[in-house]
Amino acid sequence: MNIKIDVKNLDFFYGDFKALNNINIEIEENKVTAFIGPSGCGKSTFIRTMNRMNDLIDGTKHVGEIIYEGKNIYSSEVDVVELRTKVGMVFQKPNPFPKSIYENIVFGPKRNGIKKKAELDRIVETSLKDAALWEEVKDRLDSSAWSLSGGQQQRLCIARALAMKPDVLLMDEPTSALDPVATSKIEELIGELKDKYTIVIVTHSMQQAGRISDNTAFFLMGKLIEYGETSKIFSNPEDKRTEDYITGRFG
Repeated sequence: MNIKIDVKNLDFFYGDFKALNNINIEIEENKVTAFIGPSGCGKSTFIRTMNRMNDLIDGTKHVGEIIYEGKNIYSSEVDVVELRTKVGMVFQKPNPFPKSIYENIVFGPKRNGIKKKAELDRIVETSLKDAALWEEVKDRLDSSAWSLSGGQQQRLCIARALAMKPDVLLMDEPTSALDPVATSKIEELIGELKDKYTIVIVTHSMQQAGRISDNTAFFLMGKLIEYGETSKIFSNPEDKRTEDYITGRFG
């Protein structure tokens, strides 16, 4: 079992409010790990600590460590921009830039100094193929990204993240704004991507967690209640609170 991200004794605060309480978890490489739990339980806050997106919010602080590639990501030695390149993120609502499909994909690589058109073309094709979108858009790469459907926009955002050659892909409820057909495509895509990437997904849908994840973590009121193989968490949880949530007694 290869550990990609190792979280140790993590507390997280918004001002005086303690949003996360003593989180300890090991995220396995090339697996899909799902975070489930009722609204406001800390799962989105937690996924955003993994690439320090919460740094963008005033008044936040943390205690504890998140070890990635042998370093605590909160160490002063870690370049946050580089970290966010390696640990990419896809958000709840598709957020393509008001640019062409092509320019959405090359935005990050260009900022990283890639200028040759042949190389940018290759990145666009590879990223869109990896996001299962190439066949649908290859003849209209100069069209606005906003001309795509919601599901296509979300796959474009995944392609945009993949263009940066990340190691880990964080997904914060990536299908909650999509219809069932688009959701199904994204879920299928996640299953294909885990061969190349470590994927962490926050989902409000236990059915989705059951379908696509290898491991599941159940959060409640800022605490990690239980974590393990998805099949075990869903069929034979150890904690009664996990069982109550999964069987629909609350949440």
